[in-house]
Amino acid sequence: MIAFLLLPQSAAGRWLAAALLALCAALLHRPALAQPREADGPRQQTESPYFLVRGDTPGVDALPLKATEVSVQVSGVIAEVRVVQHYRNEGQVPIEADYVFPGSTRAAVGGLQVRLGERVVTAQIREKQQARIEFAAAKQEGKTAALLEQHRPNVFQMRVANILPGDDVQVELRYTELLLPQDGRYEFVFPTVVGPRYAHAASQGGNAWAAQPTLRAGRPPASRFTLQMQLDAPLPLQDIRSRTHAIDVTQAQDRPRHASVRLADGSGPANNRDFVLDYGLAGDQLAAGLMLSEGQGPKAENFFLALVAPPQAVAATQIAPREYIFVVDISGSMHGFPLDTAKTMLQRLIGGLRQTDRFNVLLFSGSSRMLAPQSVPATQAHIARALSALDQTMGAGGTELIPALRRVYAEPKTPDVARTIVVVTDGYVTVEQEAFALVRRHLNQANLFAFGIGSSVNRALLEGLARAGGGEPFIITDPVQAPEQAARFRRMVESPVLTHVRLQFEGLDVYDLEPAVQPDVLGQRPVVVFGKWRGRPQGRMLVQGHTAAGPWQQAVEVQPVPPGQAAALPALWARHRIAQLTDQEALEGGDAQRAAITQLGLDYALLTPYTSFIAVDQVVRKLAPAASQRVQQPQPLPQGVGERALGESATVIAGAEVPSTPEPETLGAVLLVLSVLAMLRRRAQRTRNGSFTR
Repeated sequence: MIAFLLLPQSAAGRWLAAALLALCAALLHRPALAQPREADGPRQQTESPYFLVRGDTPGVDALPLKATEVSVQVSGVIAEVRVVQHYRNEGQVPIEADYVFPGSTRAAVGGLQVRLGERVVTAQIREKQQARIEFAAAKQEGKTAALLEQHRPNVFQMRVANILPGDDVQVELRYTELLLPQDGRYEFVFPTVVGPRYAHAASQGGNAWAAQPTLRAGRPPASRFTLQMQLDAPLPLQDIRSRTHAIDVTQAQDRPRHASVRLADGSGPANNRDFVLDYGLAGDQLAAGLMLSEGQGPKAENFFLALVAPPQAVAATQIAPREYIFVVDISGSMHGFPLDTAKTMLQRLIGGLRQTDRFNVLLFSGSSRMLAPQSVPATQAHIARALSALDQTMGAGGTELIPALRRVYAEPKTPDVARTIVVVTDGYVTVEQEAFALVRRHLNQANLFAFGIGSSVNRALLEGLARAGGGEPFIITDPVQAPEQAARFRRMVESPVLTHVRLQFEGLDVYDLEPAVQPDVLGQRPVVVFGKWRGRPQGRMLVQGHTAAGPWQQAVEVQPVPPGQAAALPALWARHRIAQLTDQEALEGGDAQRAAITQLGLDYALLTPYTSFIAVDQVVRKLAPAASQRVQQPQPLPQGVGERALGESATVIAGAEVPSTPEPETLGAVLLVLSVLAMLRRRAQRTRNGSFTR
């Protein structure tokens, strides 16, 4: 820089311009290496996604997954899903295939089999680290083995070791899930692709599952995908449709409760987006049902599922009286956008109440206060007073959620009133361990819905509170979402059908009910109860509650249990219990529930964050000492997602350097160069105009 200042001005300008242009060109054309290379050249594994080029390594099959076949059997409200993945090694060397794939967050994954030629190996459930040890040992010994792990509640990884050239390996996994209606319609979702996941360096934690290869945009998946479903319902099926795929539906007129569904031929790639199918049931009365499953053996357990379903269309005369208590966080963390958005949303919710409804508002931070000693009718005067008080509220102080909830639950309630508690918070609270238990204990008094407002709310707390309270979580990250979420909430709670729900079992010895107490039956949401029973299947279930017309009850007789009926109930019961423990663990941090979750996974043969499935073929097949080539099966880009979703780090294509979007530091340097050049140009212009003074 000193040498530059000693040059004549015009020469210095020309020199600097040339130098800066050269620097700019070098920065712009510098290859972005998402995956640094070792001295000998091969690409190291990182947490970045990358594009795949077929034939990158001679003799290695880079696309070993050839087909995925999905079969679904829906019986009542239970879906039993069978997924068969076909792996074939069309290369010249043994490979280990890795495949990251999505799953349902409600799935109870309870079975894995590996078929190799005529041999079938049934997987065993193991503690996660033990399963990894057994898989590594089998791979080292030259045995074909499969390992299934859960990395996220909806992301799984399959690893198949020692697939020899010409091998055709079929891996079959099975799971069950409960289907519950939304907006009055039942919905089944089968996710097909894991979209690009960005993992910050500080949060990678060594999870190689994020380092998935991805096909280039517009390139169809190389593997074949088929899906077929059989639907059997207790009521006639109506309006079966898919908003995501073209389907063929077969439904005989004399069998309105049964239908067959499959993907339509010639509709293009089907596994680059989730498959979603929904349907309606032609029920017009409030009804209850009971399903039993009987175990086998001296230590076997028996399970049941009870369902109290609302009518498909709820008349105004069927709607029970309603009461809403809004529990609003006004602590310091809510100051600004969160509290302003909460005020706008509450104006819509409170302003939309009927005059026959009652409501109250509890404001809490370090302490709490009710706007009225007790709930008041939703008259214009009371609504105006509540909105005025909210408008004058400023965010300040700490956040004491538990005392606020205790105060709300202490409010007297009449049996025929449907009480809904709406918690509005960003979730930045330290909540005692009793939080979820407190909400569950009062399920027969109120449903709880949680609104999380803020750019980065505590989803674990909000989703866990909503599940514990028999409600739904609503997340609002910007003001634009507030009207839509408020309208969705209104649709969900505007039609309470049955309140103060109680289940009584006469002659049937039941225990371990989930949930232990029952929430209200809403117009778009049934009440589902899992449990266990012992002794003889006899007696009846009596469902009691209050409707708008007064007390209501229905008796359901216990029927003899056919062999094999509802075999999925043990897994669904355990999955429900695991979800509760996972919520508690996410709230507390750490792995305090690890032992309990692991034991449930081992006892009920379920995939969990701490248990995995391992299948090992005991035949030693790879005698040569040469190591297998590890191949990560590529994911297609989800439909409608461009390559920018992978970021600049994904522009390394199987180890080849290609131009990419400049990295942030490169962009900063380029902007500096352009700014200096612009300054020099203005300076030179002033010199020519005689306006420059030394």
